[in-house]
Amino acid sequence: MIYSNILEKLKSGKIFAILVDPDKHDGKSLREIGRRAGGNEVDFILVGGSLVSGSVDETVALLKEHSAVPVILFPGNVLQISPRADGILLLSLISGRNPEFLIGNHVIAAPILRKTNLEIIPTGYILIENGRTTSVEYMSNTKPIPADKIDLAVATAMAGEMLGHKLIYLEAGSGARDQVNARMIREVRSQISIPLVVGGGIENGEQIRDAYRAGADIIVVGSAIEKGAGGLEKLLGSVAGLKRESY
Repeated sequence: MIYSNILEKLKSGKIFAILVDPDKHDGKSLREIGRRAGGNEVDFILVGGSLVSGSVDETVALLKEHSAVPVILFPGNVLQISPRADGILLLSLISGRNPEFLIGNHVIAAPILRKTNLEIIPTGYILIENGRTTSVEYMSNTKPIPADKIDLAVATAMAGEMLGHKLIYLEAGSGARDQVNARMIREVRSQISIPLVVGGGIENGEQIRDAYRAGADIIVVGSAIEKGAGGLEKLLGSVAGLKRESY
């Protein structure tokens, strides 16, 4: 069970994940990612994006062919469901007020998901303002929580946990100019008991360390691995020790 493994791993350290957008990679890069993610640095691979035209199914298949790391769907819409994956983050955009991303798409997806063996992990997804308009903001037609409105982020995360979500995901957006700030991470972490995921704009070891130190349990990096195998290799080299530091 993926979620049980997440809870178990967090007893002794932090978790690191990479996000693969099918439109940003080809067969060669996917095979390379799969091979390089096979060590202890990457705990799972997320697949998806705000707007994906490439085949999610083929992306998942290639990654699983070259790696034993769990592959989890990170869907921007109901078209991004593949039964070949190991699980799915069933995202509810709880920072927004668009009903389609709170429950509408979930109703459409439910009968499809019921026919698969995917492990479903309900996730409270919270967009945080990062200094520029991101794809997920545009596509979801929702406004992110302002970066300085810590109280709103905390209350939203608390509500997400009370609603039964198993993860809270603070997201600055793909290619964010500014990462989720440390104070927000710290305050949200102090008020919830479920794992806290942080992503968006994180590209190097120093930023990863800062987010872990502030209280992030799981770090997700996407844009940084789109710069070729060298970028991924360098990133993984710094992650190995960071996951096991004392925070």
